[in-house]
Amino acid sequence: MGKPAIMVSSVTNALRGQKLLASHGIRSEILRSSGKGERRGCGYSLAVAREQLEKTRELLVRNGIKVLGTSEG
Repeated sequence: MGKPAIMVSSVTNALRGQKLLASHGIRSEILRSSGKGERRGCGYSLAVAREQLEKTRELLVRNGIKVLGTSEG
């Protein structure tokens, strides 16, 4: 089973999010969405460790990065 991924609206937001998460000690990987299911935005996600998922979501939202949803890896 892979890492869960938080979908964001653009590659710019994915890059901003990755930088924000790193500043809080959270490792993340930017992924291009596979195109399965409903697509929104440009199709980028931030994959994080399962135990960091809720903290990651909260940090992104609190810092103005729109979260479109979560996919389970």
